[in-house]
Amino acid sequence: MRAPRIDLERLSPQKLGTFAMVALAVALAVFGVKESVRAWQMRRDMHAVDREVQALRTKQAELTRTVDRLRNDPLYIEKLAREEMGMVREGETVLKFPSQNAR
Repeated sequence: MRAPRIDLERLSPQKLGTFAMVALAVALAVFGVKESVRAWQMRRDMHAVDREVQALRTKQAELTRTVDRLRNDPLYIEKLAREEMGMVREGETVLKFPSQNAR
């Protein structure tokens, strides 16, 4: 079945103007919806990036504090040496107990 043809010569200028206005309104509505969705997605992405930036700033502040302690706090260095490297002072005796999970 063929779509009916529109004879532009028989259309009055008023009907042609109305048709043009309706076509323009539909085009603007479609464009507006598309851009609204795009703007919403961009806002969502911006919020995600803001959260990531805040997390990175928190991590940076934590690392800055750790660096400061490593440079200026000998007790912190000793604590790390004991806990992470298993080091002891000369003359100390280390007692190791089996863990409760090793049954």
